[in-house]
Amino acid sequence: MAITIAANAWIDPRAEVDKEVEIGPFCMIGPGAKIGRGTRLLNNVTVMGDVTIGRNNLIYPNVVLGAEPQDVSYTGGDTCVEIGEGNTFREGVTVNRGTEKEDGITRIGNKNFFMGNVHIAHDCKLGDHIIIANGSLLAGHVHVEDYASISGGCAIHHFVTVGKYSFLAGLSRALHDVPPYMLAEGIAAHPRCINIVALKRRDFSSDAINSLAAAHRLLYRSKVGLTHAREILRTNNQETPEVQHLLSFIDNQQEGKHGRGRELRRAA
Repeated sequence: MAITIAANAWIDPRAEVDKEVEIGPFCMIGPGAKIGRGTRLLNNVTVMGDVTIGRNNLIYPNVVLGAEPQDVSYTGGDTCVEIGEGNTFREGVTVNRGTEKEDGITRIGNKNFFMGNVHIAHDCKLGDHIIIANGSLLAGHVHVEDYASISGGCAIHHFVTVGKYSFLAGLSRALHDVPPYMLAEGIAAHPRCINIVALKRRDFSSDAINSLAAAHRLLYRSKVGLTHAREILRTNNQETPEVQHLLSFIDNQQEGKHGRGRELRRAA
């Protein structure tokens, strides 16, 4: 694919655009942009500030990448957005730059799918193979781990961590960390069961699935404490690597504040 730039697109001469990209009508590319090979900006896309976009991303109309963080404490520091490869940004997605409060980076990994009007705020860190459905909102400093799925109309509170292979049901409000491998829903969202559909799709073993189900029953139905639950699972030979990761996640969550392990990082 050769470079294709519409006549009515505007690209700052200081931007770094690979030889093999597509930039459609009415796109605006600012001086800090770096756009990798195979990436397509269909039309009416705005890239502003220090934004690095990797290879083979597909960006639909009215997406805005790299606008200043919507944080009143932001003082204009040099912050950025980093985007990996193979992501899809559907219509109206917004991704804001970081603030000075952490490392100044809003980072998105590879092969993620963001549906219409998703908002990814300042300092968020997203892994790979994530799906976020229409109209969901990630507040500042949210972390989303690999293979997580967030349904439509969800609101994720500042400093929440959404664990890997988890599923957040539609219209949920995530005030607390969402544990890995779990399906959570509600206001506030609470783990209801294991995310068995995703676990089967990703070829988790039956031992891993059964052990995670046992851990869920102990922790969220029987309300067994973390230490006792670990002893029971170990006795029953159910402390698989997946269960160990789940228990470590919950331990970190409990060391934080307000059900959010990373809440302690919040600026005073």
